Amino acid sequence: MTGQPCQRPGCAGTYEPDGYCDECGHKVSAGGVAAEPAGAPPVAPAGGPGVATGPPGSPAGQPCQRSGCAGTYEADGYCDECGHRVSAGVAAAGPTGSPGTVTGGSGRSSGRSSGRSSGPSSGRTSGRTGGRTSGRVRGSVRGRAGHGLFDMPVVPARDPATAILADPQVPERRRFCGNPDCERPVGRGKAGQPGLVEGFCAECGSPFSFVPRLKPGILVGGRYETLGCLAFGGLGWIYLARDKNVGDEVSDRWVVLKGLIDTGDADAMAAAVTERRFLVEVDHPGIVKIHDFVQHAGVGYIVMEYVGGRSLKDLRLDVGGPLPLDRVLAYGLEILPAFGYLHDRGLLYCDFKPDNAIHTDDRLKLVDLGAVRREVDDVSAVWGTVGYQAPEVESVGPSVTSDLYTVARTMAVLSLDFRGFSSTYVDRLPDPVDAPLLAGQESYRRFLMRATHADPDRRFQSAAEMGEQLLGVLRQVLAAGGRALPPADSAQFTAERGTFGAGIGPVGPAADGPFDGAVMAAALPVPRADMTDPGSSLLLAAQSGDLKTLTRLAASAPAGSTEVLFAVVRARIAQGDRAGATADLDRLGAADPLDWRVGWYRGLAALAAGRPADAVGAFDAVYGVLPGELAPQLAVAAAAEWAGDTARALRLYERVWRTDRTFVSAAFGQARILLAGGDATGAIGVLDDVPASSSHHLTAQIAAARARVRNAAPASATDLVDAADRIERLQLDLERRSDLAVELFEAALDWLRGGRSGGTATLLGHPFTDRDLRFGLERAYRSLATLAPDRDARIALVYRANRVRPRTWL
Repeated sequence: MTGQPCQRPGCAGTYEPDGYCDECGHKVSAGGVAAEPAGAPPVAPAGGPGVATGPPGSPAGQPCQRSGCAGTYEADGYCDECGHRVSAGVAAAGPTGSPGTVTGGSGRSSGRSSGRSSGPSSGRTSGRTGGRTSGRVRGSVRGRAGHGLFDMPVVPARDPATAILADPQVPERRRFCGNPDCERPVGRGKAGQPGLVEGFCAECGSPFSFVPRLKPGILVGGRYETLGCLAFGGLGWIYLARDKNVGDEVSDRWVVLKGLIDTGDADAMAAAVTERRFLVEVDHPGIVKIHDFVQHAGVGYIVMEYVGGRSLKDLRLDVGGPLPLDRVLAYGLEILPAFGYLHDRGLLYCDFKPDNAIHTDDRLKLVDLGAVRREVDDVSAVWGTVGYQAPEVESVGPSVTSDLYTVARTMAVLSLDFRGFSSTYVDRLPDPVDAPLLAGQESYRRFLMRATHADPDRRFQSAAEMGEQLLGVLRQVLAAGGRALPPADSAQFTAERGTFGAGIGPVGPAADGPFDGAVMAAALPVPRADMTDPGSSLLLAAQSGDLKTLTRLAASAPAGSTEVLFAVVRARIAQGDRAGATADLDRLGAADPLDWRVGWYRGLAALAAGRPADAVGAFDAVYGVLPGELAPQLAVAAAAEWAGDTARALRLYERVWRTDRTFVSAAFGQARILLAGGDATGAIGVLDDVPASSSHHLTAQIAAARARVRNAAPASATDLVDAADRIERLQLDLERRSDLAVELFEAALDWLRGGRSGGTATLLGHPFTDRDLRFGLERAYRSLATLAPDRDARIALVYRANRVRPRTWL
């Protein structure tokens, strides 16, 4: 089934080799029909009002028997597609248990309505720093996030009856006037007396009530039996209910009723009405399903899917501190496809926070859609929460980028000891010195900085773009924790075009030469061509990539095309036309200051011109835009090493190499710096990690042998014996073997001159004694002489052979 399209209606994903859809996570059945894996929480036996009821078994994963439906049954006995209940004849399967808590978004909302009517801001998305992207973020496979890199933990379910509040009260600290122009505290106690739960605001006179309108046993809309209160959210009380639609197959399923804080709150009522208009059409596995909209006693209620589990807020409270970073990153990857789904349909979530995502079973689901609005809506009030809402929302309105801002702020709150996130750090991140995690996880810090940038145009412009970089950050975090990862293609950069710095391996006098900026610039990756660019077809049709041909194509490129111009810049850098490349980049930068590709090519041009410090600045800016990419980090490392900042270079080389073993230049860079610092053992360990499948494996092994030989103070003869054994195993040609043998024997002779003994060891077949090693060195020089390119070189090598030959009587 690998690569075949998912058969679940509305899903654009394809099946992975393990049989799960890469978009919605549904499993393909033996017959090729997508089926939901077991694992959803079942329900308890039937009972009276206020008691959780449901079918006694669980048919999870079996196909729906309703004609025309391609869904499958969840463990609670209801189809995940059409919502119909399984008949008694379908056998139960999968684990049993009960749904757990539902939260509805706790905490005071910032300007729970903002009191302004403003349309959302929007930004450009193509070919620019804020939004150039390709590819898409795929939903996690069932139970695994980040393309299967992270195993999502299972949150234990619990009986929903235990989730019902015995005494539903709104704490006084969370009581505020519902008038958006007031929002003053109300219902507060004085002189030791508790505050009123109903009354009128002393400031503006608006009525308020924090009393649940629905009592257990009340039938709402003629079919939903109220069981009790679950939580108090930003827009009102949330109730657990049972669908009592007698005669319908969905009878007795669990649902949630979401009411309003105050029936006199016009904005709250309008929000509910808005939900009724379009949210029933929202259908995504990562978003709570809205079933219906009903009224009772003049109050509107949204009827939504019951989601068992625990909110991210509760999970953080459970551990009493930050959650593990890899788990937080996985949560981000799980929730972003839901945001992408909404954004693709012109909808904005607006009020995301840890309260509004439920970890149920081994998945994450977006709940509480009370603040969702259309992107073009410039009339209804905007809802948000202090500490999560983007700063520009109050003045210019919500947008896709402000939605993504809330996701990043949520991740920050979950992963950091973030005291003061709604006050001191309401619109900024703590300094790394105050947040050790940010100091130790540079790419994550840069990810958060971009996602929460004060300028919306400099943030991620789509959920797919944000998810793409987040996946790269997750790979770096997992690799830092010791996880061995498979290579990953980048949607933004090509692979390395060559390998620079591998001179640590090849033998000969040029091996230790100075940095060559032109070689480095030619070896580093370059941005992938944007095939949506109107001029990309010209490049595909071109028979030559020389500067003359590309310049002619640029003159005829369609308006708005940049791909041909960047190809011209690349050719100018390769041919040494630095002035021309700079002039072209100036024009491209003026046309779009946010296109990160301009900065990348400025960095390459600076390298080629021998200006490593300038290259560091240019590449570092690209790293800030694309924190999940390894190419910018490799480029910064190379330029920093050349500029003398070997500590930073080593740190970046290490990160790139341990994350993706196809970046061989990073391995040589790391080994080079370690060796220069006297850590031959560390350098050899890095070089030994270059896989045998790599075309640079032999070069790395030669480098490892030389590192052993060149160790300034070998601890014992073992180092030299190890180098000899490495040379023996390499099966080199005569010239390379002889050249390495010269280095080995000369180092061994120096070692013996210190009064040491080689004992019974042998080096390349020669006993570890001064006399025998001299014979070996003489033979190596004579072998090189036979391969010398000219007469003078041959005479010089023969002279050296005669000088080292031990005296003999014959």
